Amino acid sequence: MIVAIDGPAGSGKSTVARALARRLGFRYLDTGAMYRGLTWLALRDGVDPEDADALVQLAYAHPVTFDAEGRVGIAGEDVSAAIRRAEIDRVVPRVARHPGVREVMRERQRLLAAEGDAVIEGRDIGTVVAPDAEVKVFLVAAEQERARRRASDRPGVDADSLAADLRRRDARDAVNTQAADDAVLLDTTELTVDEVVGRVAELVEAAR
Repeated sequence: MIVAIDGPAGSGKSTVARALARRLGFRYLDTGAMYRGLTWLALRDGVDPEDADALVQLAYAHPVTFDAEGRVGIAGEDVSAAIRRAEIDRVVPRVARHPGVREVMRERQRLLAAEGDAVIEGRDIGTVVAPDAEVKVFLVAAEQERARRRASDRPGVDADSLAADLRRRDARDAVNTQAADDAVLLDTTELTVDEVVGRVAELVEAAR
């Protein structure tokens, strides 16, 4: 079974998807981490984020991996922590916007999804990567709450700067952040992680 969890930055996708995967005993796939991993590698190797062809070659040569604990690897490196740095936040939209890069990543995501039960989170899982997913959820949250969550993940970064960054990212990512017609829309603003996980778990149970 595939559970697709989509939504904008700060809506709770990663936290919910990770907790849900643990609860269900499913694999957890963070597709955003794949773009972050490629961005990390491009910066390390001096590849221009605007050079689509070079990025596509890099993505083909170094597919992103996930271990049993969900750690993210690329080019033989564990980049789980490194890809969450502010410099990656700033550059990843420039890398992810290239259609060629997105196609390579989607191909990789489909291969990973085919390996068995998984909770997959991103922006276009239910619409593009896994349109046949048995459960599709689209998470949303108020902008202020999304900024607060991002701030808790980025200590030392100004809250106003994070809010402005979220607005820019929403504008850039709008074309790729769409709810599937059959997705369940869930506003997480006033809900705890456990409450959201519980509601999605109920959808999974109903789909079995």
